[in-house]
Amino acid sequence: MPRIVETIVTTQDVSGQVHIAPLGLIAEGDGWVIAPFKPSRTLDNLTANPFAVASHTGDVRVFAGCVTGRRDWPTVKADVVRGVRLADAVSHWELAVESVQEDEQRPRFRCRLMHAATHKVWGGYNRAEAAVLELAVLTTRLAMLPPEKIDAELKYLEIAISKTAGPRELEAWEWLMEKVRAFRSGNTGAARKS
Repeated sequence: MPRIVETIVTTQDVSGQVHIAPLGLIAEGDGWVIAPFKPSRTLDNLTANPFAVASHTGDVRVFAGCVTGRRDWPTVKADVVRGVRLADAVSHWELAVESVQEDEQRPRFRCRLMHAATHKVWGGYNRAEAAVLELAVLTTRLAMLPPEKIDAELKYLEIAISKTAGPRELEAWEWLMEKVRAFRSGNTGAARKS
């Protein structure tokens, strides 16, 4: 099983418009693979401007926000590639696309690491933050999972929230639960993937 690192990926279109999306980067050799779904802005942007920046953040609200339509997070210019990173990133990687493996559902953009930087010390996620991250991933798969699987996952993740969540984790959790409730009520809309 390959190593997958959950990051916040920023890409830009040809006009410089920034798109922020949570994506798991796949380790491959000494590089990383970005595999966005079709259709998605990340896919369009990587095709038009073959650079991406993976920001690592300790604020799980960014993950929860991105999957619930809250994508307005402060950014700063990248150091080497044409792009931006999260302003509050604990670290980031700047990536250049070297090749693309086409696929009907998820093309694979093989990227070379052009630059990496650490901006502050980070102590890792506590249980509530990890639960928010897991729920963020789960909410992107609601239509693919049986209701009993969703219920079982929520029941387990709620334990960590009830025991260790602070205000930021509770806010992120509520954003995600709004999405779960909307899905269950049939009010999901035709959201485009990241």
